Amino acid sequence: MIKRIASVFTLIITTMTFSMLAQAGHHGMKKDIVDVAVENGSFNTLVTAVKAAGLVDTLKGDGPFTVFAPTDEAFAKLPEGTVEMLLMPENKDKLIAVLTYHVVAGKVMAADVVNIDSATTVQGGMLAISTSGESVMINNAKVVAADVKASNGVIHVVDTVLLPK
Repeated sequence: MIKRIASVFTLIITTMTFSMLAQAGHHGMKKDIVDVAVENGSFNTLVTAVKAAGLVDTLKGDGPFTVFAPTDEAFAKLPEGTVEMLLMPENKDKLIAVLTYHVVAGKVMAADVVNIDSATTVQGGMLAISTSGESVMINNAKVVAADVKASNGVIHVVDTVLLPK
């Protein structure tokens, strides 16, 4: 019960934080996907990985992009050593594949998912999209905050790192 309350509390705080960041972007502050992720503080691992993969300039580009952004907690759920292995220079191609599997070209808002059941990623793979009540799942990842707007697209926060097949 306490874990469930803590999870709900974390979801509320995350959603409120993203709402404030999204509102700041509407008042003349043009923050792209990378800027929003950096400023939030819940995406340190993702930002480190994006830098290591050389994708910063791409995700600061015009877009629009839809990014299913795993939190630091999502990366922590991976088997021990996985993140460190992916960050090694010799594994850059694998890291790029994992990261681009989280990105869809175009802007897909939460309201759009009721009309689709899959999306093609920039990596070339397919993401399964399903809804059940208020919950949205991307493959096996739950969307915990949706429609975080950026100047070049939208971020949907997910609780699990998506791995290409």
